[in-house]
Amino acid sequence: MRVLLIEDHKPLTRAIRQGLEEEGFAVDCAYDGEEGDFKARTAEYDAIILDVMLPKEDGISMLQRWRREGVKTHVLMLTARSSIEDKVRGLDSGADDYLTKPFELEELLARLRALIRRGHQVKDPVLRIYDLEIDTATRTVKRGGKSIHLTPREYSLLQFLAFHRGKVVTRSMLWEHLWNDQDENTSNVVDVYIRYLRNKIDKGFEPALILTRWGEGYLLRGEEGKS
Repeated sequence: MRVLLIEDHKPLTRAIRQGLEEEGFAVDCAYDGEEGDFKARTAEYDAIILDVMLPKEDGISMLQRWRREGVKTHVLMLTARSSIEDKVRGLDSGADDYLTKPFELEELLARLRALIRRGHQVKDPVLRIYDLEIDTATRTVKRGGKSIHLTPREYSLLQFLAFHRGKVVTRSMLWEHLWNDQDENTSNVVDVYIRYLRNKIDKGFEPALILTRWGEGYLLRGEEGKS
């Protein structure tokens, strides 16, 4: 999943980015309102982490404008303020969730996972496809009751396919959601990771769940009898 982090405190930005990337998120960063606004408008994100107090433009004003203009990306607001009035103002401006500094990384990750599930209209944290189970809370995967170890990038790829189960996702969609703006876009990187994932998810199991639609992209098998 691809996340935009807009936060001007660079040590905090580095810590959050490292924690998110270790969990398999692709993370783009912006250090002021102007840069954050530009990135939010020019790329597609699964969620935005937005600090309230920013140079050039504050987070509240930016968020209000995004909502007026129809930007629907889920936003988790960060602030050093803890008063009820500040929280209400942030939520009334269009924020989907709110976290007061200082906070634990584990709580940030849990709230972010919940927002991303909500964005894909998924309520149950455990996704089930045939005998495959994906626990989005613990980021663990089983097939046929057997635990399968995935790298963070492989897990993110599988989760994205699962959120779009039964629908074709193009290579460009996968790239935009799973790699950040500093990654080198090579022509076959998505195909390489699909191959890695198939070797772990499909090899030795029936039926194959990761399907190719030539000239279109990939999909995770839909309901039984459908593909």
